[in-house]
Amino acid sequence: MKEYLNKIIQGDCLEVMRGMPDKCVDLVVTSPPYDNLRDYKGYTFDFEGIAQQLTRVLKDGGVIVWVVADATVNGSETGTSFRQALYFKDVCGLNLHDTMIYGKIGCTTPQCVVVRYDQAFEYMFVFSKGVPKTMNIKCGDGTGRVIKKTQRKANRENEFYTGFYNEGTAPEPNIFVYKNGASTYSERYVKKHPAVFPEKLAKDHILSWSNPGDIVLDCFSGSGTTAKMAKLTNRQFIGIELSPEYCEIARKRLDKTYYNEEMF
Repeated sequence: MKEYLNKIIQGDCLEVMRGMPDKCVDLVVTSPPYDNLRDYKGYTFDFEGIAQQLTRVLKDGGVIVWVVADATVNGSETGTSFRQALYFKDVCGLNLHDTMIYGKIGCTTPQCVVVRYDQAFEYMFVFSKGVPKTMNIKCGDGTGRVIKKTQRKANRENEFYTGFYNEGTAPEPNIFVYKNGASTYSERYVKKHPAVFPEKLAKDHILSWSNPGDIVLDCFSGSGTTAKMAKLTNRQFIGIELSPEYCEIARKRLDKTYYNEEMF
């Protein structure tokens, strides 16, 4: 795994993942090109092949966070996001652990003819290979004492999972709302990528579904947001990106990002 760890790898993610060992990744946080954007820098991607490889490289108890939305074609949303979710579940055999919403602030686009409400969210499908081995769920305002809780798995006598939560508070809702656009990252040159998601989105999922030292993969790395936040939160990362231009943006960001001194 040394040739993959803590690097931005330029190449077709399907081919790169085929060279990776089975069950080597703890968490995937990624966002594929959507529908009419699937022609990416002159290339297309094989969703089914990629889904199968992600499932293969994911450890037991690992999680995939798949951030996706649908295009509107001839007046109808495509529904591609749902078909992808069902493929992960029905064909790849993963659990659909949660269907979360990414609410976007600042994404309103004026339209000459108003025929529907403004599209202000995307799906964040959370898939797991079995019961997630890590669930550091955000609770309340975060002021309560953080405690460790071990809970029996459903319908299992001798199997348990462990997570952390804020004592005396309820879990936050599964709708995460973030500011959208250039204000969500500090490096101005990142705007050369057309679809950067907020750093906090990546960070929140990394903290929720992994622990320090775990390996976080983004197979559509783009400008390197997932890799950057993995590094900042003391995780190891693997970023795979087809575009040499975006690889250079990601590497530049990571060169200016430093691990916590307590890592490993």
